[in-house]
Amino acid sequence: MKRSFLNRFAESGRPAESYDFDDDLPPATLAKGGAAPAPRAIPNDDFAGAPEGELPVDLYQTPNEIVVRAFIAGVGTDELDVSIRRDMVEIEGARAEREQIAGPDYFIRELFWGSFSRAISLPQEVDVEASSAVAKNGVLTIIMPKLDKARQTKLKVKAG
Repeated sequence: MKRSFLNRFAESGRPAESYDFDDDLPPATLAKGGAAPAPRAIPNDDFAGAPEGELPVDLYQTPNEIVVRAFIAGVGTDELDVSIRRDMVEIEGARAEREQIAGPDYFIRELFWGSFSRAISLPQEVDVEASSAVAKNGVLTIIMPKLDKARQTKLKVKAG
């Protein structure tokens, strides 16, 4: 099972119960006389070698629609691919780092860069042809009208 970005992030930031952050600093870098220690670079090893991140989403319904929302800040619409089937939505894309900064120059590195995807099983069948997707202010919103299985139509039989 693929873990989401947020799960990996939350797990990577948990220190062991008896861990003292100063234990891994050489004695010369410890604060003396109340001075703050020098900032330390924090490596971003969580995503090294990971081929894809999983896109976190909100999925909810209104009386007539099923709606998916996802944060896509930093991703252009030309870098997104949204596929809809009657029972599933797939979102794929990539967030490219605009400038390259050397690893030792980072103090904190938490943003996710690279490709991501998410396949979502829908709780009800939707009308694929009438669905729409809009990206605004870094949020992707996909609106899919529900199919009404109980709806009936009377057909007039023609003599032929």
